[in-house]
Amino acid sequence: MDRYLVQGGVRLEGEIEVSGAKNSALPALAACLLTAEPVLLNRVPRVRDVQTMLGLLARCGASVSQEGGCVRVAASDLTSTEAPYDLVKTMRASSLVLGPLVARCGRARVSLPGGCAIGARPINLHLAGLERLGARIRQEHGYIEAEAPNGLQGATIHFDRITVTGTEDLLMAASMASGETVLENAAREPEVTDLAALLGKMGARVEGAGTSTVRIQGVSRLRGAEHTIIPDRIETGTFLVAAAITGGDLLVKRCDPGHVSALVAKLTQAGAGVSEAGPDGLRVRTAGRLSSADVTTEEYPGFATDLQAQYMALMTQAEGVALITETIFENRFMHALELVRMGADIRIEGRRAAVAGPRKLGGAAVIASDLRASASLVLAALVAGGETVIDRVYHIDRGYEEIEKKLRAVGAKIRRVKAA
Repeated sequence: MDRYLVQGGVRLEGEIEVSGAKNSALPALAACLLTAEPVLLNRVPRVRDVQTMLGLLARCGASVSQEGGCVRVAASDLTSTEAPYDLVKTMRASSLVLGPLVARCGRARVSLPGGCAIGARPINLHLAGLERLGARIRQEHGYIEAEAPNGLQGATIHFDRITVTGTEDLLMAASMASGETVLENAAREPEVTDLAALLGKMGARVEGAGTSTVRIQGVSRLRGAEHTIIPDRIETGTFLVAAAITGGDLLVKRCDPGHVSALVAKLTQAGAGVSEAGPDGLRVRTAGRLSSADVTTEEYPGFATDLQAQYMALMTQAEGVALITETIFENRFMHALELVRMGADIRIEGRRAAVAGPRKLGGAAVIASDLRASASLVLAALVAGGETVIDRVYHIDRGYEEIEKKLRAVGAKIRRVKAA
């Protein structure tokens, strides 16, 4: 099992490039199951979750090839409609293949998803939506079995709560359903919009993606297409925080500034100097002390829950007390205890954490509990005195492409080693 060794106290300087979005690549790969023609996806990040999804597509009978960030999927003959537990146990996005398989093949058997243990992420909204489209759903022995032998029928589906993967799953299923489907209270994340753009190139008829109401006119078949994945807004935000927490001067390249506007507003409020550098760049130059700034996680375009852990690490270095309220997941403060081990002053009451700073952090042995918690510990280690040892970094490999190499290139003293 790999771990990171980080020597803190280095100011990050230079340029760092953002990879394609993992959370956009995964539904895009699932969408390849909707057509018998080849789909070419560019800027696909080489992260563990993507490799798991590619393995799942191959298991279903698709031909998969990858060269750098370019992935070609040809699902002309699907030989299986099952996503087995042993293949998808580490990835919650496995449920994304449910809609495409039912839409194209009339059936699917998918293991209940795994992934980070940060709270309940039920897929009951996916299942209720598929039932509205006419699928028969059965759940037993840890698997979901869905059947629609006569095809799916368009319907109006209102989500009781906003769900990104649910919106994506039903968007794909509805693209091949008969008639019109309306998704109400749909997720507005850029990754949903990116999926809709890909589906449009494949011949789907989608209107309203990026708003709370999405309309889909089903078609009988979809064709192949070529598409480039959007920049990863969570990686973008992580690098912005890395610059701010180290008092650095960092140019974050090949990003979309509009996707991280909520974070940029908070960084500016806290005293970090953030400015746009062209249409796809952001520069952070921080001089002087940071000030605390409260934050509450929300669905897009609000402050992303996937940036909450990184922001908490930053607030350990800010003057005052910052209140961080987590509204999306009920168990997403597990990183706080590890930050406390490094010297942070954090008190948790339910879904609210109070972070008092600035605190001088010290290197310690810590354990990553989930993907974004891993990133927060790396950020804290960058400013901690001495050496920090971060175990279980396989979590960070699920969503960040060679983050240690990117950080080393801008001055960080971080290296990956095998645990004894």
